[in-house]
Order: sequence, then C-alpha cells, then structure tokens
Amino acid sequence: MALQTLLLLAAAGLAQAHFGIEYPPMRANTLGSSQNTSYSQWTNPCAGVPGNLTGRPQTPWPLTGGSLKLDLHHPWTYVFVNLGLGPDVSNFNYTLTNPFWNETGNGTLCVPKLALPADLPVSDGSEASLQVVTVGEDGNALYNCADIIFKADAKALEGDECKNSEGVKVAPVVVGQAADNGGSTNGTTKGSAGSAVGVNTAALSSVVALAVVFVLGMSV
Repeated sequence: MALQTLLLLAAAGLAQAHFGIEYPPMRANTLGSSQNTSYSQWTNPCAGVPGNLTGRPQTPWPLTGGSLKLDLHHPWTYVFVNLGLGPDVSNFNYTLTNPFWNETGNGTLCVPKLALPADLPVSDGSEASLQVVTVGEDGNALYNCADIIFKADAKALEGDECKNSEGVKVAPVVVGQAADNGGSTNGTTKGSAGSAVGVNTAALSSVVALAVVFVLGMSV
C-alpha cells in the first residue's frame, strides 16, 4: 500500500511538471495518462508523437494567425512557439515568439492571436503544425505539438473562450533583460497578456543556447 501511494504521488508530480495545449488540441495526450507510454514531453520535437498519427486533430486556423491556449503548472516558465509547414512536419523553422516569452503564474495562458511572419507561404487548405516548448527552472525543455490547417473562414477564440487564469501573465524576453510591453504581446489584447513579473536570471542563462536556436525557428 505504501509503495502504491508513493507511485501515485510520483505520477501526480510528473503530471504537474508537464504542460498541455488546450487549443488547438495537442496531437495526442502526453500528460502521462495516455495508453501509449512511449510518449514523453522530454522528447524533441513533439513528445515522441509522430506527425502522421492516425486520427490526430487538425484544427482550422485563420490565415493571419490564430489562438493558442496552454495549461501551465509552474510559478514561471519560458515559452517558445514554432511553426512548421506541411502535413508531416519535422522542421519547425518559423518562430511565433520573438525571441520567447517569460510566463508567470499557474493555470491557463491564452493568446487570442499569434501573429504570423509576413512572408509565410500559406493559403486556404495549407497544413501545418505548432510546436510549443517550455523551459523551467532546471533549464530542461518540454515539447508538445498541435496540428492545424489554415482556412480563410477560420475564427480565433474570443471573449470568455480565451481568458487567462488569475495571476497568469506573459511578456517577451530580450536575452539579458525583461521587456514590458504594457500588456500586449504578438498581437494579444490587453488583459490576455501582461508584463513580466520578474525574470529568473539564473535560469535565463541556462536557456540562452535554446533561445538562439528557437529565435531562428529551429528545433534542437
């Protein structure tokens, strides 16, 4: 009984250390309750979930950029969001966070609209995948992916569909300093994103190498 209790506590701790993509729905459940135990958020680029997975959700996304809703479980987290084009993506070579975000608070982070690069070669029906990478205090990266299809008539989340949990804020980070944007990040509206509440400089130094890679939109 004691061993079982310890295992349950360990599993709960592991789940809390991970994160989820609530919208667009992530490619597969990688939070520990999945029947496929080969999935691991420690595995680059998409937690071990293949891009050609049968039955994976493919969410319509506006041509000018769509919404992203994350479920985060740390007091603070660095967040990278990358985009790869095609039906079975292995190269996430466009960055949607420039260079990355400093998120504070536990719970839901929702960005109503992620701005896309001006030269992104997509049209109605183009398939793509989002890669979300989080880096915590230990400097280790966690990975998840969500699959989308660009549609001319797709809508971003609005109003109560896209609200942050109380105390959850995000701001872009310039390596070496925090940038306060007065409540607006990558096209987000005031109230959906706020200024940074302190940057952990020790952990920041441990993700500089990751930042250089993700600023270029490349996976490691």
